[in-house]
Amino acid sequence: MKIAISQPTYLPWLGYFDLIDQVDIFVFLDNVQFQRQSWQHRNRLKTPSGLHWITVPVRFRGRFGQRINEVEIRDTGFWRNHLRAIELNYRRTPFFNEYFEELSSRIKTRASGALVADLDIDLIEWFMDLLGIRSSVLLSSQLEQSGKRMELLANICNSLGARQYVSPLGSAAYLLQEMDILLDKGIDVAFQHYEHPQYSQLFPPFCPYASILDLIFNEGHRALDILRSGRRAPLIPEEVGALVATKAGAR
Repeated sequence: MKIAISQPTYLPWLGYFDLIDQVDIFVFLDNVQFQRQSWQHRNRLKTPSGLHWITVPVRFRGRFGQRINEVEIRDTGFWRNHLRAIELNYRRTPFFNEYFEELSSRIKTRASGALVADLDIDLIEWFMDLLGIRSSVLLSSQLEQSGKRMELLANICNSLGARQYVSPLGSAAYLLQEMDILLDKGIDVAFQHYEHPQYSQLFPPFCPYASILDLIFNEGHRALDILRSGRRAPLIPEEVGALVATKAGAR
């Protein structure tokens, strides 16, 4: 069984969904410390002038150390600006009318619920349904596993009977240092290898790394095939270790 574990993200990019799509179980890591100005509550839209940030305002003053699933939305009316920005930049796309109404309803509903994790996860599950991704999803907070960093991930994998942990490449630096914690539990490690595909997009030139919204509004029912076209064979730890060492030597 393959498992991936990652923090819930607001309107994630294509690679996030590729990671979900290639595993049996995807675990939302919702009971670790929240990071302000992170993907956990912000992402980017494609605009005529490039990529533009939209950020969910959250309560953080005096709440240092709060977990992701505890973070409250500071202004539950933020959806007005977000939906206005989405409409402004995507209303001319081929599939805007097909998806915008449901997207609007979901953002409005979850915004009033006050927790950013609930907003993130509801939208991710909706995108999964649109794309046709059938992987199972769970919350780490429901699994009641202890530990920090790699120990927590290893305990989650072990509790679910995982035989392989698939990691985003961005986590390589610390994962390689603590990989033995997984290996000692009989869990192999592979690293996601994703090359961003190009597709039809408003406002040339093409800009990669926008929210999944960009792909869905522009390509509609072709979105899953396009998303999967960026997947490459997973990298083994030795390959990633060599990449990390090369980058370190180039600094």
